[in-house]
This record gives sequence, C-alpha cells and structure tokens, in this order.
Amino acid sequence: MTSTLVFQFDIHGGSQQLLDTGQLEARRVVNEIFRLDDEGHDWETIKDEVVERSNHVKNTTQRLFDKATDALERYYDEDEYGHPRQNHDESFPIRMNHGEGYQLSVDEASERVSFRVTALKRNFVRGTLKSSPHDIERVKTALTDDNWRVGTAEVVRKRDRHELHVNVTHETAEVADKEHAKTFIGVDVNEDCVGLSAVTESGVEDSVVIEYPDIKKTRHEYFTVRKRMQSAGQTTLETEVQDEEQRFVHNQLHQVSRNIVEWAQQFEDPVIVFEDLKDMRDDINYGTRMNRRLHSLPFAQLQDFVSYKAAWQGIPSEKIDPEYTSQECVDCGHTTRSNRNGKRFQCVHCGFQDHADRKAALLICAKGLEKLNRNVPALNNPPFVRVRRHGNGLSEPADHDPVSSVRGYQTDGETGSVSD
Repeated sequence: MTSTLVFQFDIHGGSQQLLDTGQLEARRVVNEIFRLDDEGHDWETIKDEVVERSNHVKNTTQRLFDKATDALERYYDEDEYGHPRQNHDESFPIRMNHGEGYQLSVDEASERVSFRVTALKRNFVRGTLKSSPHDIERVKTALTDDNWRVGTAEVVRKRDRHELHVNVTHETAEVADKEHAKTFIGVDVNEDCVGLSAVTESGVEDSVVIEYPDIKKTRHEYFTVRKRMQSAGQTTLETEVQDEEQRFVHNQLHQVSRNIVEWAQQFEDPVIVFEDLKDMRDDINYGTRMNRRLHSLPFAQLQDFVSYKAAWQGIPSEKIDPEYTSQECVDCGHTTRSNRNGKRFQCVHCGFQDHADRKAALLICAKGLEKLNRNVPALNNPPFVRVRRHGNGLSEPADHDPVSSVRGYQTDGETGSVSD
C-alpha cells in the first residue's frame, strides 16, 4: 500500500538556488531524451548517452529516463497526441531513489526528520523537513518500521518554494474483513458529483452528495484547447496540455477521494461498495459526443483512489453489478429509464422521489448487503440528503439551493426529499 507524503524544506546547508539548478539539469536531461527519441535512436542507446552526460547521479538520471519514456509510451499508444516537446522551458522535478539521490533520517535528540538531497553530483542540500504532524509521523514510521519502505521522491517547485514528495509503502497493511462489516457505504460516481449513502441492516444511517463541477468544466476546456491545436497543426503542444489536464484531474480526484474516506470513517465497521465499471461503458454507444465524455471520465481512477485511501485506514472495498442502479425504484422496485430525469428521480409507478445520485447510492448499498448475504432494510424513507460543493468541506452547504436544482422534492411531503 503506497502513499505520497508532501514536505517543505527547512534548509540548513546548500540553497534553494542549488535545487533550482538541479531542476534545470533534470529538464535538460528530459529534453535530450525526447530529442534523441525523435531522431530515431533506440532507448538503450539513449539511456547510455544521457547517463554519461548527465550532471545528476546515475540513479537519479535513470529515474528521469523512466519518467520521460513513460510519456513517450503514452504518445505511441495514443496517436492523436503530439510527440513530447524537446524544449520544455518550465522547471522539471528531480526524481530520486532513497539512498543515493536523497536520504532521510530521524534525529533522536530533536525528533525531527533530517534530509540530504543530491541536487547535482557532489552538491548537496541539507536540513529538516516540515509538514503536517500526520505526514511527519508517517515518514518516521516508514524509516524505523521493517514493515514499511521509503521509496522514490521528487523535488518539486511550488511557486516560491520547493517541496519533497516522498512515496512510502506499507508492506503489510491490515484491512478489515468485509464479511464482518456492519455499515455499507454506497458510492455512486458521476461526471460532476458522487452520491454517498451509509446503510446498515437496521436502516439508512446518513447520506450526502459531494459535487465537483470544476472537474467536468475544466476537462471540457482542455478538450476544446486540444481540438483547436489539432486544427492549427500545433501537435508539439498537445502533450503538454494533456499533461496539465492529467495533473489537474489527478489532484482533484485525490481531494474528492479523501473526502469520501473521511466521511466513511465516522461509521461503525464500514465497507465501501462501488459499481463494477470494467465493462459498463465499453458496451454502450451513446453517440460521438457522449461517448467521448463517458470513455474519458476517470471513474475507475476515482474508485482506485478511494480504495487505497480506505485500505490505509483498514476499510475494505467491494464491487457489485451496476445494472439498473440508476433506474430502479427503492420503494416498489419498478425499473425504467423514465424514472430518472437529470438529478431528479421520480418513480412513474409509485411516485417515490429522491435525488437521483443519492438513490443510486442506496441501491448500491442494497446490492452490497445482498452480496454478503445480509438483510436489506427498507430504503424508502431515507433522511434528507445534504448536497456539498467540493472545496467547501463536508460540513458546508452547496452554494446553490439543492431543492431548486432538483425541482419538486419536498413540495408534496413525499419521503426522500432534499433539504438544506
């Protein structure tokens, strides 16, 4: 189980300028790899040449080579994107192995974590790390416990300071047995939000809808930019734009997944239940525009982020058949597409109403309970659903009226209403 911890530098020896110089050398190495690949050299020859000429230690240069060839592999796998540029002008992260490229240790007297970064061959930056108490304690554990391992790290420039991003791995993470779970957390992942419900054999404990409209909006903006570049023949910039989009989405999904796991942790013996999406989208043809949106959305990536963050907290995960979770009524069981209209679910047979994504999360819980041979409680009288805007925190209301966005939920006193 691997996690990335983020630290700031308190520099005692060396300087930020030396770290900048190391990043410039990393950029030169990566640009050279892209240039030699574009000229047709094989990768083994490229590796030998850049290692020989690099002013970084050998292992660091090899890690930079791995990162560059990862980008090249994406290019060769996805023909619509341009070859990686040979003239990157922004700072480039220094990727290092623990030991030669960088070294961490715990000072017994001060209990601080000391670092030494090899910014260039025979040029070191030393000092202590700063971060949240949680990350400091976790890296201390990784340095002193045989069940943990400190892995690769990157020196990254963030505005006017540098950060050290360190990968730590727990070799024997203990995850609870899902057979002993008491609370089933249904997770319904959508293009612009995620619906969450917590259900036990006794009934519905709580629910919430976390919105993240910026992901959908920004992905569409990046898509528009890439199409314009293709039309203008600016293929050399496409990969850079794609990388920016991936970094943005990656960061947003990490934050959303953290919110989901934090919400799940409040319940007794939880198990997180997802829809199994592996075949869900490949078999569907919705037309060109909708297919692009469905096949490019990182649904599975968000599920993966939630699963591994949950595992860090000892919470197991389960997957269920996604069939009809968006169409089936939790009250009478009637199943038809016409039950759902946008974010509003209203059963055409019995009249039950609810927020469509919360209702789907309830059905995911029900399927999870059934899969583990548990009793499924009545789901037709859930509590008012809370709608939260990602970035405002789980305890803050959305910046719009959720009732007005899903019209008619509580006008007639029906159960399953939404409310502030």
